[in-house]
Amino acid sequence: MAIKSKKNNLRLPDNEYEMDANLNGYHVVAGVDEAGRGPLAGPVVAAAVILKDNIYGVNDSKRLSKTKRLKLFTRIHREALSVGVGVASVREIETINILKASLLAMQRAVKGLDYIPDMILVDGKFIIPDLSIHQQSIVGGDGISISVAAASIIAKVFRDRIMEGYNALYPFYNFKKNMGYPTKEHRMALKKYGKSPVHRNTFRGVNS
Repeated sequence: MAIKSKKNNLRLPDNEYEMDANLNGYHVVAGVDEAGRGPLAGPVVAAAVILKDNIYGVNDSKRLSKTKRLKLFTRIHREALSVGVGVASVREIETINILKASLLAMQRAVKGLDYIPDMILVDGKFIIPDLSIHQQSIVGGDGISISVAAASIIAKVFRDRIMEGYNALYPFYNFKKNMGYPTKEHRMALKKYGKSPVHRNTFRGVNS
């Protein structure tokens, strides 16, 4: 059963969940989160992060400015024990649905780590299928667990860079600004120019 977080918007995520895991015999703990479930275009990206030490300023990526996210992205890569990234493509999203694609990207992120974790802290209600590793799902985990928050930053920045690359190929949609999310400008561009090859055909609003 997923644990609901006691999210406090006035404080930064801490290592309480990680320390609790250590006390229960799990010594290598990875936080996992994804970015890109809601957009009309682009892949869904997940990250897994194993921290050696706390990194000050790490927070849910949605609470950070772009400048702070980029700085922390670099620090996490430099200071973490290991970082893994997984991507599920637009076609995979269309074939197996966005939830299953998000979990697939998470699975790939965990498998991309340099070390096999003893335990995984997963943001959201669901655990990752087909992994023989102890898992704990935490609703709102990116706002309270420092390793999950670190994963949210890695996933967000990595996906943003993919969408900025797509912007060069399909400039009509202004992906560098909306990152594929259904903004008014994006919806108007879809009506005017139609869909691009990186739009999710199964999402409402893409073909209307």
